[in-house]
Amino acid sequence: MADLEEPELLRLGLEPLHEELGGKMVPFAGYRMPVQYPDGVLKEHLHTRAAAGLFDVSHMGQVILRPKGSMEDLKRAFEALMPVDVLGLAEGRQRYGLFTNDAGGIQDDLMFTSRGDHLYVVVNAACKAADIAHMVAGMPGAAVEPVTDRALLALQGPGAEAALEALVPGVAALRFMDHRIFGDIWVSRSGYTGEDGFEVSVPEAEAEGFARRLLAQPGVAPIGLGARDSLRLEAGLCLYGHDIDTTTSPVEANLTWAIQKARRAGGARAGGFPGAARILRELAEGPERLRVGLRPEGRAPMREGVELFAPDGTPVGQVTSGGFGPSVNAPISMGYVARAHASIGTQLMGEVRGKRLPVTVTAMPFQPTTYKR
Repeated sequence: MADLEEPELLRLGLEPLHEELGGKMVPFAGYRMPVQYPDGVLKEHLHTRAAAGLFDVSHMGQVILRPKGSMEDLKRAFEALMPVDVLGLAEGRQRYGLFTNDAGGIQDDLMFTSRGDHLYVVVNAACKAADIAHMVAGMPGAAVEPVTDRALLALQGPGAEAALEALVPGVAALRFMDHRIFGDIWVSRSGYTGEDGFEVSVPEAEAEGFARRLLAQPGVAPIGLGARDSLRLEAGLCLYGHDIDTTTSPVEANLTWAIQKARRAGGARAGGFPGAARILRELAEGPERLRVGLRPEGRAPMREGVELFAPDGTPVGQVTSGGFGPSVNAPISMGYVARAHASIGTQLMGEVRGKRLPVTVTAMPFQPTTYKR
């Protein structure tokens, strides 16, 4: 019997440009994606922090939600899928959201924007099909329209504003989490590196020319998945499928900032979302475990899967993301530990290659953020 073939990887519209730039292509979330360019992950990371990095994130799912009835009904239906205030989001503003399941776990994290007469949603690539099906099933009063003819680029770093303003005049006026449409270009002042920057949706047919013009701006360089991961880790940001998943609640994940007052006990629209019993209980009483920042001693990183122990040898948790932080010049990790061991400054041990090494619970982000408020 023949071996089952792996499903063929999807290709980005900008793949020829990535290859021309020397991008090393690897499988990621069902796509061929550039993990790094000839400068390598360390230089790409530091370049983004110092100047501007251009990331191709076209694998993400872009979706338009249009009301069949009123816009308020659309917002209410979308709000019923997550513990986040959708009704209170002003036009031209973007918000971080979390689809939760009936057990209070996270089905996906996402960004959504109110654009007056419809909502624009960006979801993770690996969850794209499931998220679209979830919205179709949960929002019968909405037209759920996957956007399949646009690329998505992220321009991040202190030089991002000047570089994008040169091509799209007016973007410099945006604040963090603002969203505006400039002709056929959709721009939000956001990203996933901890730096000031933008996410830019452009028509597929124009994407390569637009990317080339950005790369021609002073200080803009192409950046791959490797540096995207180390940048988001330094910023203390979760990676779906690693730091958060269907078993993790938003409270355990230390994402309570994303649950606005209106959806909490005593709020105007408390509860009513999947998993509300668990999530509201954990908000009131505290969860059994918490996502925390971790600083290993020495130079050896503690990566995903490393088991964590109290000094007396009691197992207390596990690392979910870890590596070397180029900007902080030290290994950094995040993971889940029992609440009794989650206070900043707590000393733990992580088991690396059979040895238990010291690690300290620490505040996040590891690298200060530079969002334009």
